[in-house]
Amino acid sequence: METAILILKIFIVVNVVLLHVAYVVYFERKVIGHMQARLGPMRVGWHGLLQPIADGIKLFFKEDIIPSSADKPIFYIAPVIGTIAAVGSFAVIPFWDGFVIADINIGILFILALSSVGVYSVILAGWASNSKYSFLGGLRSSAQVISYEIAMGLSIVGVIMQSGSASLSDIVKAQADGPFIFTQFIGFFVFLMSALAETNRAPFDMPEAETELVAGYATEYSGMRFGLFFMAEYAGMFVMSALAAICFFGGWHGPQFWIFAHVPGVVWFLLKIYAFIFFYFWVRATLPRYRYDQLMNLGWKLFIPLALANIVITALWKLL
Repeated sequence: METAILILKIFIVVNVVLLHVAYVVYFERKVIGHMQARLGPMRVGWHGLLQPIADGIKLFFKEDIIPSSADKPIFYIAPVIGTIAAVGSFAVIPFWDGFVIADINIGILFILALSSVGVYSVILAGWASNSKYSFLGGLRSSAQVISYEIAMGLSIVGVIMQSGSASLSDIVKAQADGPFIFTQFIGFFVFLMSALAETNRAPFDMPEAETELVAGYATEYSGMRFGLFFMAEYAGMFVMSALAAICFFGGWHGPQFWIFAHVPGVVWFLLKIYAFIFFYFWVRATLPRYRYDQLMNLGWKLFIPLALANIVITALWKLL
């Protein structure tokens, strides 16, 4: 019986995640379109609502071209690694009280570990393509992720210290009286910026800088393999948004007064995730891309020292 329930949970989570990944691309194009005084997708379906399905069918039937000089086994497997790592991270995310696929006591470490594995997808794609543009994109990604993975890990240490646990469910329960954003605002700021860099999103989209590197690590990819890179990136955005909502905004907890007290926890959790996803769109439509040396300076000279300072402040607060 337990196995059947577990399989049902996995089926629900994977399908809901993939549906969200398909439509977040549509909403990004719509939101950025309106921010730039244009309409975005309008052709396929009412207001372009069927555009993600049309894109999926197009990618599925598109010719899968592989460069003759590519390292074929690694070229094949690189996009799969990224997608599995991104979707696998949802195994430890509690959507509401009691609904989680695997409630392990090191949930945060599990997500950080899988986000590190996901980087291998980009690095291997850059190497295996045997193209200078792809190779540069892979090199940039490896340096970027090493820098910002440290800042991200350190930014969450304060949350672990306050809640006394690395389990995501325990962290949410520790915020029953109020979210950690009020005491961990420095950690939240560092986490938010690191999440943009981790998911290779503007203004930190160095590994796929279109103006310089064509499409970076994905330059030589086509068809469904190119689509898998997209899926991994957008699934990663949802993982980081969920982690921000859980660690700093109380997860499934919402205001406990008036009509708000009767809203289901999963609704609050999804609203918080959507707010962070909108922030991703907003930043992409607003800010220009950083230069690479500025990106590295920000990581090592600002975000890591800020995250370390946050740990010291949290420790002193706990002691006093």
